[in-house]
Amino acid sequence: MARWLMVLPPLLFAAMATMFYLGMQRDTAGGLRSVFIGRPAPVLPETGLEGTPLLTKADLTSGEVTVVNFWASWCPPCRAEHPVLKQMAADGLRVAGINIMDDDAKAQAYLAEDGNPFFALATDPKGRNRVEWGVTAPPETFIIDGDGTVLFKFVGPLVGTDYETRFLPALKDALK
Repeated sequence: MARWLMVLPPLLFAAMATMFYLGMQRDTAGGLRSVFIGRPAPVLPETGLEGTPLLTKADLTSGEVTVVNFWASWCPPCRAEHPVLKQMAADGLRVAGINIMDDDAKAQAYLAEDGNPFFALATDPKGRNRVEWGVTAPPETFIIDGDGTVLFKFVGPLVGTDYETRFLPALKDALK
């Protein structure tokens, strides 16, 4: 009986190592798939920043592809991706923003200082709507079809190779 117990730890280790190895070989680029893909965009917040057009459902069902970015002024990765959002807007893409868990005055100051890439904006100061969208932390970006259907969700800042290999191809497909 004691001999069998001595063999058990190496067998368990080998089994776990095999599971980890096989798990690393899976093609899971992009992580978890959003449950909203292929479904209508969730409810938008009903509040916005003073002096900025409020993002509405009509904006998401306008017949044009819209990029919806969840961001906050206190979020360093949001600041890192901000030039990309400004370039998208300059290139004629419809970029909308949802400012989450932020102070309105700080959000306005940030946009005044760094530029506002958003054609419309909503605020979610308590983070209630972000939960309905499945957003865990900013920045997260969605590509919405012209009929209001969620086509793609990108978690993280729109910079680097992940942005280039996953987000940009999804955006190009949506714009076709």
